[in-house]
Amino acid sequence: MSLTDDLTTSGNAIPGPATPYQGDIARYWDHEARPVNLRLGDVDGLYHHHYGIGEIDRAAIGDPTDSEREKKVIAELHRLESAQADVLLDHLGDISADGTLVDAGCGRGGSMVMAHQRFGCRVEGLTLSTQQADFGNKRAAELGIGGFVRSRVANMLDMPFETGSAAGSWNNESSMYVDLHDLMAEHSRVLGVGGRYVTITGCWNPKYGQPSKWVSQINAHFECNIHSRREYLRAMADNRLVPQAVIDLTPDTLPYWELRATTSLVTGIEEAFINSYKDGSFQYVLIAADRV
Repeated sequence: MSLTDDLTTSGNAIPGPATPYQGDIARYWDHEARPVNLRLGDVDGLYHHHYGIGEIDRAAIGDPTDSEREKKVIAELHRLESAQADVLLDHLGDISADGTLVDAGCGRGGSMVMAHQRFGCRVEGLTLSTQQADFGNKRAAELGIGGFVRSRVANMLDMPFETGSAAGSWNNESSMYVDLHDLMAEHSRVLGVGGRYVTITGCWNPKYGQPSKWVSQINAHFECNIHSRREYLRAMADNRLVPQAVIDLTPDTLPYWELRATTSLVTGIEEAFINSYKDGSFQYVLIAADRV
């Protein structure tokens, strides 16, 4: 199937997860409706499933006694989410309007909308969750870009695209659900030579020795398997993906977590993120690599 096939066809006809674990992940995200994802997206209609980076705008959130403070903090957290997506898109480089991008693990599609708005190109998203795909497609239709932005129910380890047909691709906090060598092999297959792959991810720090207790708590909370930065680089090297940038975003994401921990949107995992980032056992990293 070509990336330029009619985008108005239903993506949910694609066969579902291939393993019991993938079935569990699909059910997890089909039933996920955390306020921290939905209320932040309600700010401007961009629904993300990742975290934020950047300094807090203290003037924007106001005084702690402000009756509107919670609303302002939610808007600020969402601004930091979108700033993270902008940084990822920055590292895709120049994408022409006739190119196509692939978001592997697209969630409810916020980053896909931003990519289309920036580049004017087609964007294909893959998720194991029917609910997420339906949500993303409905939102794209509401924005009048359903002909350019589509979410599909599909396995990122078996993408329904022709070899070499993508100009760029990414994983934004979704690679911890799969085997990295299989994932990088599939991105390498669908990318054209010279195409750019970008990932932003949390990864455990090999210098710490082993995954810390905080990392184990994050794994249990999200039913995932966090990898080390070393594993990412090795998997890329084995699959013709040559890193052009490796950026430690840990200091940039701490303000987001510290602000989120003060809100009614807490999920109970904030302490694990904050402590693991501070003790160095966990890192928030961007890696951009070119297909050679």
